[in-house]
Amino acid sequence: MGTRDLLLIVLICRLAWAGSMESCAHRCEEKFNKAADCQCNHQCEQHKDCCEDYEQLCASQEESKKMEAEWEEKETAPASNVYLAPNSCHGRCQEAYDQHHPCHCNSKCQKFGNCCEDYDSLCANGEPLDGFSHSSDAITKEELLTISEKIYKADTNKAQKEDIVLNSQNHISSSETNDQVDRSPEPLYSYVNEELFSKPTYAAFINLLNNYHAATGQGEHFNSQQLAEQDTFLQEIMKTAVMKELYSFLHQKNRYSSKQEFVSDLKNMWFGLYTRGDDEGDSSGFEHVFSGEVKKRKEVSGFHNWIRFYLQEKEGLVNYYSHNYNGPWDSYPDVLGMQFNWNGSYKEVGTAFIGSSPEFEFALYSLCFISRPGKVCHLSLGGYPLAIQTYTWDKITYGNGKKYVATAYVVSPKE
Repeated sequence: MGTRDLLLIVLICRLAWAGSMESCAHRCEEKFNKAADCQCNHQCEQHKDCCEDYEQLCASQEESKKMEAEWEEKETAPASNVYLAPNSCHGRCQEAYDQHHPCHCNSKCQKFGNCCEDYDSLCANGEPLDGFSHSSDAITKEELLTISEKIYKADTNKAQKEDIVLNSQNHISSSETNDQVDRSPEPLYSYVNEELFSKPTYAAFINLLNNYHAATGQGEHFNSQQLAEQDTFLQEIMKTAVMKELYSFLHQKNRYSSKQEFVSDLKNMWFGLYTRGDDEGDSSGFEHVFSGEVKKRKEVSGFHNWIRFYLQEKEGLVNYYSHNYNGPWDSYPDVLGMQFNWNGSYKEVGTAFIGSSPEFEFALYSLCFISRPGKVCHLSLGGYPLAIQTYTWDKITYGNGKKYVATAYVVSPKE
């Protein structure tokens, strides 16, 4: 090799070294290098001297390390908190692919070889097998029928026959629900004994209803009093026989180790904020299901509560149109599937319990969301079958990968 060749090699090496000093390749978290044209440690953002590829090559590595630490923390969490654990298929069968999860539980994971270890025991082609799992903490169909009957009998705060007079008026078929025709000239409620509303759980519930913006896209910002009202509601309903039945059942099924853990989870899943519209934190499960929302200014979303309906109808804000389903119960709670206009927006089919206590609805919806998240949940009330559909909010989670309530409602039987 001649002198000219050696000089050429040296020149190439110098150019390569100079190029490396302008890039973060193999330099992430390198100590300050005064000979380099730019820097690649986390302090460079503060000093504004990062290399152009710092964010791409180094910031992403830092984020990955943080995520790995978070997964390690979640994997060592107590067993009572694994109802949506990232390294297990508990509650995750047929969950959409998420690159941040260490393993997966949908029907394609077998093809790609990235299923969680308990996929075969908990999921069949991505669908959950017999509820929560095949272990002793599984909630079977028979157990759901039994506990729902217990909750039904425990609802001593419900309305009595003489407390409510309904004027359901015109009944329509399912094919007519989108007609947006007011077939009932009179209000739905002819009479409600408002002494019901002085009961602690009713009063605490009603205090929550006006804490929300009905239109999606407007962020919810709670003051200290409104946050206290959420706690008061949970405290009051936990004193009732209805919620004691629910907690006892879920505790026996190893879903919660203490009442404190149970109440904390209820607060997160129901009152935790997420984003449906353009503004951050504009919705929650409680707002959607019980208070009601309006999307695109034309369509009522959620709004499945009889107390809210009555109060809004009393103020002239709700116009009852018709009903397409009336439950078989001859006492309260009953179920009605109805059409109505709320402040200029239409609800094609809005099912609601009628005459039930706030704790009763909250208990049944919570039971179904915890035991059959995102699926139809089959219950029994007074010997009559009832189905509740829940949906999870899948875009963000809380705690150990748990999901917020997107909605919950009674499913009207097909005609």
